[in-house]
Amino acid sequence: MKKNTGKGELSKLDRKTVERNRRIHMKALCFKLASLIPPHHSQTYKDRPSQQDQLDLATTYITQLKEGIDGLKKRKDQLMEIRTKCVTNDKGVIEVGAVAGPMASTRGDADIVKLPVIQLMEWVSGLEVSLISGLNKKFMLFEVISLLHEEGAEVVSASISTIGDKIFHTIHAQVRINRVGIETSRIMEKLHELAAC
Repeated sequence: MKKNTGKGELSKLDRKTVERNRRIHMKALCFKLASLIPPHHSQTYKDRPSQQDQLDLATTYITQLKEGIDGLKKRKDQLMEIRTKCVTNDKGVIEVGAVAGPMASTRGDADIVKLPVIQLMEWVSGLEVSLISGLNKKFMLFEVISLLHEEGAEVVSASISTIGDKIFHTIHAQVRINRVGIETSRIMEKLHELAAC
């Protein structure tokens, strides 16, 4: 019987050690998760947030990222649809839904969009600038990036692709100071001024 009690005490100690190690491991994982959240998402807490608050912040942040990804996928699909429907005529005008070739000029139901096309989409902590121009009128990317920087945005990524005789620019930027934000109407106005030059 003494042997059984010895094994029982040993198994109790093993269980306590396993539980302590599990708690240490979970604490380390929670700390790692909290370190992945950008600082501007946890500015609502003056002191260090509790573990439950950190998990809530992570959940909110992941949900925002997922919504952002879904929005970007939707936006990409819209732009890809526009790309497939666009034909530029000899006057530098994009005809959406037009047929390429000799029928392009006779088609009367096409939506006509003048180049350049400028679109600005705002997200939670940043914005996306989409520019479509012809080969004859090119945007100077550094001018657009400088403009965004002057308005308080930090460019995260920029991509350029040429399809046919159109150049597609997509620029993603984040707000540098979250409290101040970005005035998109002023950015749009300056982009139009830049396009007119």
